Amino acid sequence: MYKLTHLKELESESIYVLREVAAQFERPAILFSGGKDSIVVTYLAYKAFYPAKIPFPLVHIDTGHNFQETLDYRDALVKKLGVQLIVGSVQESIDTGRVKEEKGYNASRNRLQTTTLLDTIEKYKFDACIGGARRDEEKARAKERFFSHRDEFGQWNPKNQRPELWNNFNGKKNMGEHFRVFPISNWTEMDVWQYIYAEKIELPSLYFTHERRCFYRDGQWLAAEPCMTLKPTEEVVTRRVRCRTIGDITCTGLTISEANNLEDIINEIAATRVTERGGRADDKRSETAMEDRKKEGYF
Repeated sequence: MYKLTHLKELESESIYVLREVAAQFERPAILFSGGKDSIVVTYLAYKAFYPAKIPFPLVHIDTGHNFQETLDYRDALVKKLGVQLIVGSVQESIDTGRVKEEKGYNASRNRLQTTTLLDTIEKYKFDACIGGARRDEEKARAKERFFSHRDEFGQWNPKNQRPELWNNFNGKKNMGEHFRVFPISNWTEMDVWQYIYAEKIELPSLYFTHERRCFYRDGQWLAAEPCMTLKPTEEVVTRRVRCRTIGDITCTGLTISEANNLEDIINEIAATRVTERGGRADDKRSETAMEDRKKEGYF
């Protein structure tokens, strides 16, 4: 008798969710950051609708402070899959006065993404935005459902989530509302890495050990890129590092590592006692940083 492995069970569940999105919504999109989770979601969508092309565009919110490796990977993947790419520009939001850029040593454009994302959703009238958030990733994300309702202002109320009984998903909404959908909600970080290994999914080079100019601040290593403002006491050095999670340069911590292949990364993750988002500077701004941003309309 054929027996599903836990990865195949997770894959089957995620593909079911993606097909439900296609069935229930008129203008869905995949929110693509270039990180491993959004890459896995895109790969699952590829499998869900093969041999047809993915029926959703990829939406990338470009902060203007992204790693070049991420952008190169994004463009190559879009070309390979033959899907539409829509880019929302934080720089454009700044230039048009929609948001005000932060100043100072800890300035980041990460929070500014919220306005750009909501403007992009409104412009293209997306009614479902598919993301790669997982419940084990951060405590605020553990409150999400597969189908996570957003009101007409794009905001999230964790106390107003709809019940999900078994595999019944309620995508009904009023005019102007939309849903965020998280097909890999039940996956863990280790599940994602093991799936990438099993399916031989290509990743941006940032995830593997490489030499990079960086500096140490508030307990973490950060990339010494032009968008970063260093304090007089901070010294730029070259270290062998890799990214465990990828986002805006200003808030993406680097991990000292010698893991240069998937087997090494899996072993490293299994042994570590630091959470995946322990290296994200944006989560350290307050105890409720992620939840506050999600209520405002963040991913």
